Amino acid sequence: MTDQGRTGKPWWIAYEYLAMFLGLGALALICLGWLPFAMILYPLLPRRLGQPCGRFMISGGFRVYLSILSFFCACRFELSELDQLRDEGPLILAANHPSLLDAVMIVSRLPNAVCVMKAALMDNILFGAAARLARYIRNNAPLEMILNAREELASGAQLVIFPEGTRTSDFPIDSCSPSTGLIAGRTSIPVQTLLIEFSTPYLGKAWPLFRRPILPLHCTIRLGRRFSAPGNVEAFTRELEAYFRSELKITAQGLSTAAFVA
Repeated sequence: MTDQGRTGKPWWIAYEYLAMFLGLGALALICLGWLPFAMILYPLLPRRLGQPCGRFMISGGFRVYLSILSFFCACRFELSELDQLRDEGPLILAANHPSLLDAVMIVSRLPNAVCVMKAALMDNILFGAAARLARYIRNNAPLEMILNAREELASGAQLVIFPEGTRTSDFPIDSCSPSTGLIAGRTSIPVQTLLIEFSTPYLGKAWPLFRRPILPLHCTIRLGRRFSAPGNVEAFTRELEAYFRSELKITAQGLSTAAFVA
C-alpha cells in the first residue's frame, strides 16, 4: 500500500499515535540515562576532557535516537550531506528552524558541533546538564554569546546557530537576527548555510508536542551556499534571509497546508 493509501486509515492513525509516544519516550529515556553522568562529570572533569566527552555522547545519543525513529516510527532522514562538513574545521552553520528536531539531526552527524541554545533549554532538567558538560552556548547575553562563540571556533568547533532565534512561525523563514553576522564578522569564519526541509511541520511552532505526526515523515538537510565573513553585518543579515527565502519557498506552501491536516 502506498503512503497516500494508508493516510487516514484508523489502523494507521493508531500507529501514528504509537509512534509519537515511542519517539518522545525514547528521547526522554536517552536524556535521562545520560543525565546523572553529565551532572557528576561536569564539576569533576576539566574543560579539556569534559567538553569532548559531552559532545561525543550527545552526538552518539542523537544518532541512536534517529535510528529508533527510522526503524520504528516511519521517519526518513536524508542527512548524508552533513558528513562532508565533519573534517572541515571551524565553520558557522546557519540553519533555518522548522522543528524541534533540527539540532538533533545536525549534531547527530557532527560530533564537534556546539549549539547556541536558549537559556531555558540550558536550564531544562532533561537537556541542561548534558549541554553544560558539552559547553554549549547560551543566547541570552549577546556579548557573552559572541565571546564564547569566538572561543569555540578558535578551538576548531563548528558552531550551530539558527538565525531566526526560534522555530519558524511564518514559513519559509522568519526575520533573521544579526547574531550570525556579528559572530562571523568578529571571527572571520565563513557561514555555511543548512537548508532543513520536512514533509510536514512536525514539532514546529504551530504543532503541539502531543499532536500525532503525519507519517511517514521525510526530513532532509541540504548544504546551501557558503558565505564569507561579512564586513557589513546589516547587509549580510538581509542577504542571508533573502537567500533562505529563495531556497525554501518551494516547500513553504506544502508545510503551511500540512499544518492544518489531521
